[in-house]
Amino acid sequence: MTETKLGEGTKKLGFGLMRLPRIEGGGDVIDVEQTKKMVDLFMEAGCTYFDTAWIYAGSEEAMRQALVERYPRESYTVATKNAAWAGCKTREEAIGQFETSLKRSGAGYFDYYLLHNLGQERTKVFDEFDLWDFAFEMKAKGKIRHVGFSFHSTAEELEEILTAHPEAEFVQLQINYADWENNDIQSRRVYEVARAHGKPVIVMEPVKGGLLADPPQSVKDLLKEAAPDASYTSWAIRFAASLDGVIAVLSGMSNVEQMRDNLSYMKDFKPLNEAEQAVIQKAREEIEAIPIVPCTSCNYCAKVCPMDIGISGTFTCLNIIKLYGNVERALNEEKFNVINPGRKRANECIKCGACEAACPQHIKIRDELEEAARLMHMN
Repeated sequence: MTETKLGEGTKKLGFGLMRLPRIEGGGDVIDVEQTKKMVDLFMEAGCTYFDTAWIYAGSEEAMRQALVERYPRESYTVATKNAAWAGCKTREEAIGQFETSLKRSGAGYFDYYLLHNLGQERTKVFDEFDLWDFAFEMKAKGKIRHVGFSFHSTAEELEEILTAHPEAEFVQLQINYADWENNDIQSRRVYEVARAHGKPVIVMEPVKGGLLADPPQSVKDLLKEAAPDASYTSWAIRFAASLDGVIAVLSGMSNVEQMRDNLSYMKDFKPLNEAEQAVIQKAREEIEAIPIVPCTSCNYCAKVCPMDIGISGTFTCLNIIKLYGNVERALNEEKFNVINPGRKRANECIKCGACEAACPQHIKIRDELEEAARLMHMN
């Protein structure tokens, strides 16, 4: 097996396998036959980057059936991830995820292997289990070609990780035009840290989990006026792909139609020109002009809440509804409890007011929690 340069010979669109189509009426069973059609279209267009993870239920197996068993191994690249924080109590259990991924996928080796979702308490698990050394040992044995990590946290923490682990070859970051200046996601800031360290970037969530495929009406009007025939998704993906140092933009496509749309503008990708960049800036300004809860996730409120309510996480969900009108997505965000794990829901607020006294932004937290409970059907 020969060493390859990061991103060498690949087109920028990556097929994210987290949101594969499901069989109608089959619960959460992946539709492998439709996935095969999507893989075929993707490969025919000259795209080769496939992204999965140990923690994506059924994804690695579906990739084996739709891709690995049907195409020569050297004709595509595979990325998968190790989620050592997901219940692993020993180093052996964490390492076991690697062998499990090899078995499920049948890939033989991984072109890109990521330590999955570094940030906050999750980061230290990979250090405690010495998984950095393990990953590079597997690279030396030819089972991995490139080692990197995906990341969900602040620019300051990314700086710390890259300083501690300069051996990381690439970073996968959440980047989209709506979150470019967002205080929580910090798309621009984490991108700039990665580039300052000379790391190539793989982009995840360029369409913000599908929210930018159906943006606020004012943004829709703006984008349609600028390019009547372009999909809203195309603006989001092309924005991310236009950034320097980006080697792949992952799109979590869920059906053949989404695949065809993505390929229509990414098969022969052209970066956003100056006029189009100006349109994206105006779109961002439209989103920023929509009144939302001005929470900065400092979590001073959570420290004094006697009910231990996940206040900042609740406001993230509430803002999804305020911006995009998407209650289902807000509930899904809360279900996975990414931001405030283990905390109680908004409807358990006893309206004591301790949170408001601690809030630097002077948010009427009790009123906002009441609205969140109402909109998210908690009562």
